[in-house]
Amino acid sequence: MSPTYSPLLEAQRILQYLCQQAEALGLPESLQDVAAQVKFVSDYDHVYFPIPFKETETAAALKAVEGSVACLLADLKCGKQERTLSVSLEKTTNFLFQAYLATVDGLGKLDPAIKSKLKDTDYLRAQSDPYRRMSANLYETKRAGEYYHIHGSLEASTTLSMLGLESFRPDLNEHSKIVSVIEPAVQKFTVEELEEMNSRNKQAGVPALRHEEFLKTPHGVSSVNTPTWTVTSLETSTPPVLLPPSSSSSPRILEGIKVLELCRIIAGPTIGRILAEYGANVLKVTGPGLSDVPFFQVDGNMGKHATEIDLKSVQGKEIFERLLEDVDIVLDGYRPGALDKLGYSARALAKFAEKRGKGVIYVNENCFGYTGEWANRPGWQQIADCVSGLAWAQGRFMGVEEPTVPPFPISDYGTGCIGAIAALTGLYNRATKGGSWHGKASLLQYDLLLFKAGQYSEEVQDQLRARCSTAFLSMRHNHSVDDISRSALAMLQKDHPELFQDSNFETWYSKGYGANVRVVKPVVEISGIGIGFQRGSRPNGTDEASWDFSNDGDSRR
Repeated sequence: MSPTYSPLLEAQRILQYLCQQAEALGLPESLQDVAAQVKFVSDYDHVYFPIPFKETETAAALKAVEGSVACLLADLKCGKQERTLSVSLEKTTNFLFQAYLATVDGLGKLDPAIKSKLKDTDYLRAQSDPYRRMSANLYETKRAGEYYHIHGSLEASTTLSMLGLESFRPDLNEHSKIVSVIEPAVQKFTVEELEEMNSRNKQAGVPALRHEEFLKTPHGVSSVNTPTWTVTSLETSTPPVLLPPSSSSSPRILEGIKVLELCRIIAGPTIGRILAEYGANVLKVTGPGLSDVPFFQVDGNMGKHATEIDLKSVQGKEIFERLLEDVDIVLDGYRPGALDKLGYSARALAKFAEKRGKGVIYVNENCFGYTGEWANRPGWQQIADCVSGLAWAQGRFMGVEEPTVPPFPISDYGTGCIGAIAALTGLYNRATKGGSWHGKASLLQYDLLLFKAGQYSEEVQDQLRARCSTAFLSMRHNHSVDDISRSALAMLQKDHPELFQDSNFETWYSKGYGANVRVVKPVVEISGIGIGFQRGSRPNGTDEASWDFSNDGDSRR
């Protein structure tokens, strides 16, 4: 790597940039004093990902902000004192693709035998059926050189049907054959026609835009100068709420804090996972029969309980509202407006908080942000990556003039970290000022932060490309994110064994899975503060809808 480039120094620069935005981001006034003491650490100072953007450096800076707010909370809980806050670049890198590093009984995401270890929550076969899975992929359109990422979400049939395709094709299970059926169907339509079809059918597709093209769209104009995240007041009538006391000699900052997580897939559950690392009791709530990617629960449900509640039933609402009586933080990662329709919007819960006399922190996570014409569009990581220009930049990095989705769900994890910062900030505000607080995070804003941080120099990109395998550089627009990630993972395993050292992982026996679960350790380390999990993982719907978190049956190995 270029002797003039240091990821450690760049992470520090990006942290300074974020601190300069502290007021717009709603961060505590005293954060900069803590952040100035952050130590970024690495024995290698390597650029790891075959991506032109500074993913590790940006995420490390975000982790530093996360840890800095956590230190301020620790001061409130335990008294102000000097603390050492360190952020490892290797652990940060692993954080950004930790779904591909987690294992159940020694089997990972890409092992075919893993299915036998998981609870099947892919109820509509949108993930397990190779043909249906490719209803969420990037394809060329009617006009050569223009691309569109269709996305059937976790349902698939609507997107396939609107293209004139059958919902199921059991005869198709090879990538090339599936693409030879779906891409010609997409190529019958222009981008404009696909946009109209997606809007009519409420699907999550988007055109793959170059960054300069995105910035000229009305949504790009409204988004580019919007803060990367926000934390704003919902109500000011409730009094300050002290953090619950700790019961251990190595205090856990969020011990006694109760979190309801209404999220699925990766970005939203990552917020809850991080809060669990700091000691919160996180209860993930999904609906019966609601599809979710089975393997993502292995990593995403670490440290939590997971229950099922039917929020559309009278009985389910009663159960949920009993939980709300004691809740501190609510995480909402569903399609914009979904929980609003059920009566559980941020405003509704702020009014509930006023009635009980104790403020609540509400954190939204979505795709497109909260202002602009696309604010209510559904979306996922690949959608944000394609519309923002990340995919075009990735394609150019790989030597082709076409978009290619980056490997791994990196933007998901970065957005999850942002959501955790918003939640921690809300707690700090509630403890010092009182009231209820609303945090907002989005996949698009994380991507825009990457552009603001800047791409690697051409020299660094040339060196990264020189290390890439022929298999990785042969990936094209219509290869799936798993295909691209599998190839990138093989390169990382070959070139960077330091990422895969046992010291970067922890293993728990999970009663829910009936096996050992191995996951990436928390990134942030704060001297004198306990950071880590109190239980293993479990599939969705394992636990009772209760704040009783005793007797998990899990144990650290």
